Amino acid sequence: MERRVAIIGAGISGLLACKYSLEKGLRPIVLEAKSSIGGVWTKTVETTKLQTSKEYFRFSDFAWPSSVEQEFPKQSEVLEYLESYARHFDLLRHIKFDSKVIGIDHEGPSDEEMLPWTLWGGTGEPFSPTTSGKWNVSVQDTHGPSTQVYQVEFVILCIGRFSDVPNIPKFLPDKGPEVFDGKVIHSMDYSAMDYASAAKFIKGKRVTVVGFQKSALDIAMECSTANGLDHPCTVLYKTSHWNVPNYLPWGVPLALLYLNRFAELMIHKPGEGLLLSLLATMLSPVRWAFSKFVESYIRWKLPLKKFGALPEHSFFKEITSCLTSTVPEDFYDRAQKGSIVLKKSPSFSFCKGGIIIDGEVAPLETDIVILATGFRGDKKLKNLFMSPTFQDYVMGSPTTTVPLYRECIHPRIPQLAIIGFSESLSNIYTSEVRCRWLAELLDGTFKVPSIREMEEDVMKWDEYMKRYSGQYYRRSCVAALHIWYNDQLCKDMGWKPKRKNGFLAELFQPYGPTDYTTLD
Repeated sequence: MERRVAIIGAGISGLLACKYSLEKGLRPIVLEAKSSIGGVWTKTVETTKLQTSKEYFRFSDFAWPSSVEQEFPKQSEVLEYLESYARHFDLLRHIKFDSKVIGIDHEGPSDEEMLPWTLWGGTGEPFSPTTSGKWNVSVQDTHGPSTQVYQVEFVILCIGRFSDVPNIPKFLPDKGPEVFDGKVIHSMDYSAMDYASAAKFIKGKRVTVVGFQKSALDIAMECSTANGLDHPCTVLYKTSHWNVPNYLPWGVPLALLYLNRFAELMIHKPGEGLLLSLLATMLSPVRWAFSKFVESYIRWKLPLKKFGALPEHSFFKEITSCLTSTVPEDFYDRAQKGSIVLKKSPSFSFCKGGIIIDGEVAPLETDIVILATGFRGDKKLKNLFMSPTFQDYVMGSPTTTVPLYRECIHPRIPQLAIIGFSESLSNIYTSEVRCRWLAELLDGTFKVPSIREMEEDVMKWDEYMKRYSGQYYRRSCVAALHIWYNDQLCKDMGWKPKRKNGFLAELFQPYGPTDYTTLD
C-alpha cells in the first residue's frame, strides 16, 4: 500500500515531520505558502532574537554552527540554522513552495459510519486499507489563480499558532477602528514589512502598541529608537507579565528550578498515582518558594511597581502558561526617560483622533495603533477543514483545550496529526520528540489506545492545564511538565523514559534536546 503524506507548513515542525517521515520510507510532500522555509522565523521584527537559549532551541542531531556565538541568536541566524538543517538532510526537494493549502477534505466513510467507531480510524491504524480513506488537499498557487488537488493517505498539519489569523479585540459599534482617522494594523502586518519600510512607517508618528508580550515590547523599542522623546511610544496593556531580564535569577539558572524532574515532582500530573500525588502536595511549599525566589529577582532588577506593572499572578503560572519571555535590554530605562509610556487598562476604544482609555478623561492622541494581541491558532486549524463535523471536532468545546491525544492526534479525525499547536518552553525541542513519536506510529511500532481511552487522557491533561494555567488553558502549554510529557511518548515508542546517568543527575539535571538524540 502506498503511504503518501501531505505535510502542511515548512516551519520547524514541518521540516521535522518531513525528515522523520522519510526515515520511515514514507512519501512526504511539504506544502508551504511562502517562498522559503522557516515559518514564523521567515520574517520578524528587526530586533527579534530567540527567547530560548540555543542550548534548548536546537535539533537533537544538528548543532548550531560555531560562528553563532550569542546565547540568544538573532532572527537571521535562526533562519540560516533552519536552512542549513534542511540542506543537510536534503529536505528542500520535498517542499513545494508558494503553495497555499485552502482546504482539506476527507474522502471515505461518512460521518454516520464513523460515529460508532471505537478505534481511531475504525481500525486503530494510521493507514487502513479496509476503510480506504484518503485526504484531498486543495492547494492554490500564490502567484496565480491555478489550484491543484493532492490525494494522500495521511495529513500532518504543521501550521503553528502564531501566524495568519490575528486575534483582534472586539469593540462596540462606533467604538472600533472604523471611526479612527489614523492607521490600525496587527503586529503581523508590521513584522511583514521590510526593515526600511517598517522604520519609515513609524518615523515621526505617535504610536500606540497594544499588548505586553514579546512582540509588543520589541515593537515599542523600535518606535522608541525611531522617535525618542519627540513622539513617545505608548504601550497599552491589560495584564502585566513576569517578563524576565535574564534566565539567571540571583545567579541560579532558571533551568535548575523548572526544567528537571525534581521541579516536576512539585506538580500534580495527568495520570499520576497516589505516591506522586502526595509528593506534589507535600512539595507545594517548595514550588511556591521557587516562584517567589524568581519574582524577588525580577522585582529587584525591574521597576515594575513604579510603573504599575507588577503582575497579580505568580511566576509559576507564567511558566505553566508558556508566557515567559525576556524584556528587551533598556526597556525600562527608556520608560523612565519618557520615550516609552506604559498604560494599564482593562479596556479601550477608538475615537476620531486616537483612543479612549478606560478610566482616563482625555483621549490619547495617536497616529498609529499596532495590535500586538496574539493570534487565533484554533480558528486557523478550523478553517482548513471542509467538513463541518471535523471543524467542530478540532475546535472542541470553548471551555476545554483543543482535544488532541499526546497533543498530536484527534481521536475522532482519522489519518491526520497536528504538530506544533500545543506550546512548550522550546517548541523546536518538543516538536522533534512529537515528530519521532508520529513517525513510529505511522511505521507501526505501536498503536494508539481506543477512542474512549484517548479522550479520557485528553480530559486529564485538560484538567491539568486549567488547574495551573487558569484562563490561559487554551494555549495547551506542557512547559512545566515537558519531561513527564516526553516520558509518555518515550514509553509509547519503547524508549527508556529516563535519559540521564545516575539518580542525582536524573533528578536534578535539566532535560534538553540532546537527551533524546539516541533511540534507546
